[in-house]
Amino acid sequence: MRLKKPGRPAALPQIVSNPGVMGGMWVLQGTRVPADTVLAEVQAGTSEAEIHRSYPSLPPRSVEACLLWESLGRP
Repeated sequence: MRLKKPGRPAALPQIVSNPGVMGGMWVLQGTRVPADTVLAEVQAGTSEAEIHRSYPSLPPRSVEACLLWESLGRP
């Protein structure tokens, strides 16, 4: 069950929050990878290819979605 929280951009269905997954943290849909973890990797200078190697469960364009989520003012 996905829960829509106030302020969640509707254009980003791939970033979801569910109390039963990672304690309700915002994660990439279908994974247990928090969006904040992906953003921390980007901020540390990790390449997109390296992020996908480290987290093979990430769907394509996950890094792009996380960056957009952050730029839109993540909840």
